[in-house]
Amino acid sequence: MPGADPRWETHPVTPDRFEDFADVVNPNRRATHCWCLSHRLPAAEIDRLGGGSREQAARRLSEREHPPGVVTYRDGEPVGWCSISPRTEIPRLERSRLIRPVDDVPVWSIICLVVRGGRRRQGVTAAMLEGAVAYAASRGATAVEAHPVDPPGRIDLTMGFVGVRAMFERAGFEVVGTTDAVASGLPRLVMRRTLA
Repeated sequence: MPGADPRWETHPVTPDRFEDFADVVNPNRRATHCWCLSHRLPAAEIDRLGGGSREQAARRLSEREHPPGVVTYRDGEPVGWCSISPRTEIPRLERSRLIRPVDDVPVWSIICLVVRGGRRRQGVTAAMLEGAVAYAASRGATAVEAHPVDPPGRIDLTMGFVGVRAMFERAGFEVVGTTDAVASGLPRLVMRRTLA
């Protein structure tokens, strides 16, 4: 996109980029470590797709029409992961009684953000959100939503995966509702960036 910083690139996690995704979310390739599957697949489906391997199930998701998200690169190095896809392809979110749709807009949803260890406080999140939104727009999305918390002060870094309101506001998202869900005692908002 014009004016974009050429050091940053964001690409969908297709099979040829799977290792880059893994380098961000699970650099030691631990079998029981999170592969960002819990919102997308029930345990039985993880077993069916991956033959008991969470990594293989995640690999299979990268083969779908809408891969489970994007990897952001800085100067060619994978530095961030954003789980983003149509809300309708995130079963746990679709069935949620706590994070219900605020209207009938067919949104894409962000459910996880990960910055690679050693790369925090370097602008990765801002570049990643911009790249994720641009990717969704290129696939026909008209709006992207996220469900961050709004902490009264400094947030515990262990909660970073949920995101915070200010981070999404800087990326052009606006509060359009609230949820009944909480993360570490903090309520989650519904924030949206309209694309068309």
